[in-house]
Amino acid sequence: MRTYIHPLPLRIWHWLNALIVIMLIVTGLYLRLHGIAALKPQDPVLLWHKVMGVAMIIVILMWFIYNIYRGNLKRHYGIKKKDVKGMFVQARFYLFSIFTGGENPFKPSDDDKYNPLQKIAYDVTMFIFLPAQAVTGLFFMEIPPLRDYLLSVNLSGILGAIHVTFAYLLVLYLIVHLYMATLGKTFFSHTKAMIVGYKELGRELKKLELSQSEKEM
Repeated sequence: MRTYIHPLPLRIWHWLNALIVIMLIVTGLYLRLHGIAALKPQDPVLLWHKVMGVAMIIVILMWFIYNIYRGNLKRHYGIKKKDVKGMFVQARFYLFSIFTGGENPFKPSDDDKYNPLQKIAYDVTMFIFLPAQAVTGLFFMEIPPLRDYLLSVNLSGILGAIHVTFAYLLVLYLIVHLYMATLGKTFFSHTKAMIVGYKELGRELKKLELSQSEKEM
């Protein structure tokens, strides 16, 4: 049995965003190792980093527009009272129970698609990490008003440090995200769900639906 959990627009956004993030990490690492000051403005890697930065801003706006239009921000990403209580149970599952064959305490539904820890991770990433990267990156885009202001107040060093710090945090998030993607029913079940949109129901959900259907008969 399976349930439809990832709509097509979000699947397209997810993989497009993943490609952009990887490109930003690769080009950003190159710039970090070689130093932006030592590169010419027309350097291909620097140009690609800026192009991917603009693309990142566009896909962030796409994500917000879609989720606001669908009413998903509060429904799927809002922290509810039960999430505050459930985060410790969910953390115990990830740290201990998952290694002893325990069942995931969170049961996804149409109104609650992500568990408490997932909500925290997604909220921090979409509302803090990525916007901070986008805003600080804009100041280094050679846009005259922003660039002139940056030079006039001598904030390039601080903004650069913020940009790099959040870049490292995004890399850390990506590593954790990739690991968590392997914790489904099978090694690739979460990845498959993000491709086809459907998620296989766990054993406990099958039993629940069977018991409900028996009561209705």
